[in-house]
Amino acid sequence: MTHPLVPQEEATIRAFIIRARRARFLELLPNPKKRSKITKALAHPNLGWFDSRFVKAIPPAQSHAPLIAKLLRSKGAGEKCWAISEDVELDGREVELDSILPKIVGYGMGTILCCIPGKLAFVESEDGRFILQK
Repeated sequence: MTHPLVPQEEATIRAFIIRARRARFLELLPNPKKRSKITKALAHPNLGWFDSRFVKAIPPAQSHAPLIAKLLRSKGAGEKCWAISEDVELDGREVELDSILPKIVGYGMGTILCCIPGKLAFVESEDGRFILQK
């Protein structure tokens, strides 16, 4: 049985995932039995999933949790964000930005933090970290 897609997830997927992959994300994420097909792939996301116009690299010198939090806040992020993650304890939850970043940055658990739905997100993966911004 599928559940309605959470508005934060839907806005983020529609804003940042390329059109060719978007329908699959929107189909699988709300289905509890199939959601993991997306979340497990977040450890090594295909960078082609993301609309390259909105991908912003995080300079290596700023690639630590406190600096990422500061960078996200400078772009309008609030106290809380929504997580799409391969970490089942974190996935599908609203989390505190400052407390979750130290737990995901550098630990290789693929995660998308939806900071401002459809406008600002942070991606952590084994292949790197970056910001999605419109």
